[in-house]
Amino acid sequence: MSFLELTDVHKHYGPVAALAGVDLSVASGSRTAIVGPSGCGKTTLLRLIAGFEAPDQGRIVLDGEVLANGGAAVPAYRRGIGVVAQDGALFPHLSIAANIGFGMRHHEDKRTERIVELAYIVGLDKAILKRRPHELSGGQQQRVALARAMAMKPRLMLLDEPFSALDTGLRASMRKAVAELLETAGITTILVTHDQAEALSFASQVAVMRDGKFSQVGTPRELYLKPKDRMVAEFLGDAIILPARIADGFASSPLGRIAVDSTERRDLVRIMLRPEQVLLKRTSREGMSGTPDMLFGEVTESEFAGSMCTIAVRLLNSPDPPDAAAIGNTPLVLRKPGMDTPVVGEIVRLTVSGKAHVFA
Repeated sequence: MSFLELTDVHKHYGPVAALAGVDLSVASGSRTAIVGPSGCGKTTLLRLIAGFEAPDQGRIVLDGEVLANGGAAVPAYRRGIGVVAQDGALFPHLSIAANIGFGMRHHEDKRTERIVELAYIVGLDKAILKRRPHELSGGQQQRVALARAMAMKPRLMLLDEPFSALDTGLRASMRKAVAELLETAGITTILVTHDQAEALSFASQVAVMRDGKFSQVGTPRELYLKPKDRMVAEFLGDAIILPARIADGFASSPLGRIAVDSTERRDLVRIMLRPEQVLLKRTSREGMSGTPDMLFGEVTESEFAGSMCTIAVRLLNSPDPPDAAAIGNTPLVLRKPGMDTPVVGEIVRLTVSGKAHVFA
């Protein structure tokens, strides 16, 4: 049985359907990331789970307890759920120690020791406990918010884009630290984010939301390599979508004959490759002669961005695609390590690693 179970959850704001029948199962001690474009219903779903609002229809069950069933709902303060918002939502008039201990009883045994322990767990020095929130950095404020949520000893932790205000380096280290912290504590966690890399690296389960529903739910590897449709594919990273004919486990495509993850026969489908599956090797126009089965291209654009470069490759001898209008002269856009990236004008040989995914 799942630790958290959502069944046919609906929520309307006037004529607008924020949630249109959400189903989700979350295992105990796991980390689930909910991703999707702005306005798709991610934060609304978190608010319903937290108890800040009630669903119009559907059930929310946590560890066997019915939290919401249609309009009837258990109040937020009785749910035992911790919430960390995007801005931390700290109380500006309270010290850091008072913020962390806000959800604890004032006469709780060893309350002060517990506050110090929580500060240590989230990587905060004891010396800052007397400060006020405005005297801390953004990263420190988020750690305080996490410590405050953990002070409640929650059954479930809800994180609503808690790292979005942090700079790139701090964001990655903070994300890793929080994941390790929650895993060690055995706290089931749901993260809402618009950052696909964050979702894939943080969670054991990823749910992609669109128009108030989940388009696909599964492991990060499953969703990245075998997305249900083009929207899921492109939302979780760069994707190369090509027309193809498939038969006997192979596709005839603009990139030649490629192994696919389907054995059925279909005349016109769309297949997906991740850019890292397309390998490049420098050559020359002279090197193209006498090799009809090889695929070549010319680098038409190159954008340096430090460790990674974005390059565009125009195919020079692509086989006739099943649907010529679908690819035309559009170049392939690839990301490659910046140290040895081909420059504009260079000729490259293209090969494909692994299998392409066939959309249903």
